[in-house]
Amino acid sequence: MKINPFPSHNIDHHSIWEMLVYRDIKAFVASDWSMIADDFIEEGFMGIDAGKNENPDAWNLNFPNLESYKIEWLEQAKQSRETEWGEDLEAALFRNTILRDIEFRGDSALVHKKFFGHITKADGSTVHTFWQTLYRCRMIDGSWKISGFCGYLPHYSGSVTSPPLPLMHIPENAVQHKTAGPYSPVLAVNPGQLVVISGQAAIDMEGNVIGDTIEEQTAHTLENCRRQLAVAGCTLDDVFKATIYLKDLSDWPRFNAVYCNYFSEPLPVRTAVETGLLSKLLVEIEMWAVTS
Repeated sequence: MKINPFPSHNIDHHSIWEMLVYRDIKAFVASDWSMIADDFIEEGFMGIDAGKNENPDAWNLNFPNLESYKIEWLEQAKQSRETEWGEDLEAALFRNTILRDIEFRGDSALVHKKFFGHITKADGSTVHTFWQTLYRCRMIDGSWKISGFCGYLPHYSGSVTSPPLPLMHIPENAVQHKTAGPYSPVLAVNPGQLVVISGQAAIDMEGNVIGDTIEEQTAHTLENCRRQLAVAGCTLDDVFKATIYLKDLSDWPRFNAVYCNYFSEPLPVRTAVETGLLSKLLVEIEMWAVTS
């Protein structure tokens, strides 16, 4: 599951992401409308279905009210539950969902939610998720709620059959040796906004080293990386390059056992070196990430 890319002190961005990504996915997988029912404004609700068509003349008012959207949402959720998936559906939906761009005007917000990627079925076929939705949101009694949307919009390429490249992908013919660890041999990066964080270590905000073992320090270091990335609107899923500095390379297998739990495909490319580190530090990690 993706971590909210917006820090909790950024209340408006954080709460909108929780509503339109976290709760939406959780509810859809559970086929439970009650989990999101309070996220909508019923009065004046309207949803437009663009049908992945780049011609606005072909768009339809398929959801003139909230009840019509609820019926369709429940039907799609039911079909999804009856489908035999070849991977964890919830994890796949989180992987394919991107929500970074939100425009605020007083108590109103326009939210851009994008879908890039695919979900694998049990029979080996794939369902491609290349579209975007614009949500209209309003602040009601201190909470952000959905007042309408325009969904199934094609991406800027104007083509669903030839979608824009994801932010990063493994080239088709890339290979590596069978003993390779949790990393990709090569990643092609679709240029966006680069985010680079300085080397992070197992140090708290008071400057204290946290943990005596490589496992403890690796986990705390990666959490510090996650926190720094979030400030720039990124998550660990946006990282394409990591450099690992270890005090003792004999800790490598134990380091990897923790590291691999923090990343999903495509794994960042990676370099590791043994070097002297300050104080009681056993590991330091620097990262490069890309945003849309």
